Amino acid sequence: MARVLIVDDAKFMRTLVKDALVPAGHEIIGEAENGNEAVELYRKLKPDLVTMDITMREKDGIEAAAEILAVDPAAKIIMVTALGQESLLTKAIKLGVKDFVVKPFPPERLQKAAEKALS
Repeated sequence: MARVLIVDDAKFMRTLVKDALVPAGHEIIGEAENGNEAVELYRKLKPDLVTMDITMREKDGIEAAAEILAVDPAAKIIMVTALGQESLLTKAIKLGVKDFVVKPFPPERLQKAAEKALS
C-alpha cells in the first residue's frame, strides 16, 4: 500500500484518480489543486507516490515535478495528462518522472502505472 498525493486542478479528476487507486489498496493522504500546493504538501506529507496533472494555473505539473525531484530525487511521480501534450511528457520523463497516464483512463491503467512506479 502506498501513501498517495493527488495533484489536479479539477476536483472530478482527483476523484477519478482516488476511485482508481483506493480499491487497489492505496491511501490518499493529500490533494492539491496546483503546483505550489503540490510542492508544499510533498514536503509536509512525504508521500510514496504523486499523481500530477500537467496543465494547472500558478505552477504547472512540469515545474512542480522538477521542484519535488530537486528536493527528493527518489520521488515517484506519475503524470496524468490530456492528449496532445507529448512534448511536455518528454520533458517530464527527462526530469525523472516515472510514468504517464493519458486522460481519460481506465482505472487499471493508473493502477499499473502506480505499481510500476513503486516497484
